[in-house]
Amino acid sequence: MKKRAPTIRDVAASAGVSVATVSKFINGTQRFSPPVEARLKATIARLGYQSNPHARYMVTGETRTIGVAVLDIRNPHFTSLVKGANRIALQFDYTLLLVDLEENPAREYQLLEALGRRVDGLLLNTRMPDDVTDKLAPLDKPIVMLNRLSTNPQIASVNPDNHRAGFMLAQHLLNQGYRNIGYLGYAHAQPNALRLAGVTECLASAGITPRLFEADAPSAAAGERACSSILFGPERPAALICYNDLIALGFLKEARNLGFSLPGDVAVCGFDNISHGEYAWPGLTTVDIQSERLGEIAMLRLLDAIAGKPAGENKLLEPRLIVRESTLNKSRAA
Repeated sequence: MKKRAPTIRDVAASAGVSVATVSKFINGTQRFSPPVEARLKATIARLGYQSNPHARYMVTGETRTIGVAVLDIRNPHFTSLVKGANRIALQFDYTLLLVDLEENPAREYQLLEALGRRVDGLLLNTRMPDDVTDKLAPLDKPIVMLNRLSTNPQIASVNPDNHRAGFMLAQHLLNQGYRNIGYLGYAHAQPNALRLAGVTECLASAGITPRLFEADAPSAAAGERACSSILFGPERPAALICYNDLIALGFLKEARNLGFSLPGDVAVCGFDNISHGEYAWPGLTTVDIQSERLGEIAMLRLLDAIAGKPAGENKLLEPRLIVRESTLNKSRAA
């Protein structure tokens, strides 16, 4: 016959304490004298007792679970966000419950509402407008926004400095001698406006206005779809800044398929510094927005919020320019 799993009552009886004492010790709601705690630890180990998460929730109201929602887990940028968040969660004995929103705005609120009822706090990377995000307030769960500015003083946010990142890419292209510069954006993403503003401000200092193009999704496939109309258009840019690395990589691939030389005919760059860019040919110039670090800091701020600490100011991470072959002007170097 299968051996019965030990219960909290078995631990209490064997250690010679009350059930309430064992519960408080396991859930960390009260400290006891070193001899009592040592006896409890030894008894738990000897019996092989494992606490029941559901029972712990009934006692403390805590699930020790964090809900994380990202727009598309296939995008390595979001994978890195989750990796960073998970690293911190494990350090503090939390588990992540992940929801992939699949770039589907129609289902975002429904999915987030369901997720919020099962966790102690939420890390959110969504495209929902702020007034919809505010509708999550009745869940009474701490929220930290990722890669978008929060207008709600009760909700913290952690972001890369997207304006600075755009400025850096534009300045790099100017330094390489490019003057006919385009921007392939994705207007539905909040960071897009900030990145474009940085690009525009930098180019304006050189008397240049960027040529604007629009992708229909933040994906490699969208970059491929946009490529021919841009490169065969009446005013082909000599250099193109893409909203993210995925769009840039898709554009780069299709440009080569169409017979264009990169960066000879067109230089291409993006944002995020996903690993794929390093191994593309030519290697993709990008801006590292510290995706894993974003996840780490956001998780630390969420744990602070769960502990009752105030949200504090929105956090901006400093971007870092990564120069590779896709934007190097060989004629200038010669």
